[in-house]
Amino acid sequence: MPFTDETRARAREIIARYPDGPRSALLPLLHLVQADEGHVSQAGIAFCAEQLGITKAQVSAVATFYTMYKRRPAGEWLVSVCTNTMCDRMGGQAAYEALSEYLGIGHEETTGDGRITLEHAVCLAACDYAPVMTVNYDFFDGTQAPEALEIVRRLQAGESPQPSRAPRLCSFREVQLQLAGFPDERPGAVAEGVAGEPTLAGARLAARHGVAVPGFDPETPIARKEDAK
Repeated sequence: MPFTDETRARAREIIARYPDGPRSALLPLLHLVQADEGHVSQAGIAFCAEQLGITKAQVSAVATFYTMYKRRPAGEWLVSVCTNTMCDRMGGQAAYEALSEYLGIGHEETTGDGRITLEHAVCLAACDYAPVMTVNYDFFDGTQAPEALEIVRRLQAGESPQPSRAPRLCSFREVQLQLAGFPDERPGAVAEGVAGEPTLAGARLAARHGVAVPGFDPETPIARKEDAK
């Protein structure tokens, strides 16, 4: 599909963030393509190559390496269930199997109405909340099979269940635009969500024992390149 003038303008904005190495813009550009198309198509690969002045083979090598880039159209809701060791032992595999049976689809497949894509994930980096699943990369903690089924049923009913530690859900394409580096424009969404208790417990323990990065000052602004000259 042809990419819009808006998408091309956003691509230029992304590339401008990397003046010393525009090829570094490839990952956010691929997210931008997914925000436009819902996956990374051959046209999307050609678009990225054109924008960065590299070959389509170089773009394909990256797009096929990372599982976050989908080569087939993804649904409005990408449901990822962790089936790695900790989550597996805590009920993650059972949750995945229950969803697979209920939806009638397997790994990286999408329901016939195009709304839900299911995948099992090899570690979602949230072992202290196991078993976990994500919807468009936002976490639902402690999701045993019944809870996972309830979340998916609510999505099918047009509802938007609240993630455990994140703002209200947005669509797959919307979250791809955010991953490309553009802000969430929904009123109040950025301030939504809470920190999980296991995470807070670790932070409190570190503070109690004075564990911190040497010289760390949270009020220190990020240095700019021009300031270093």
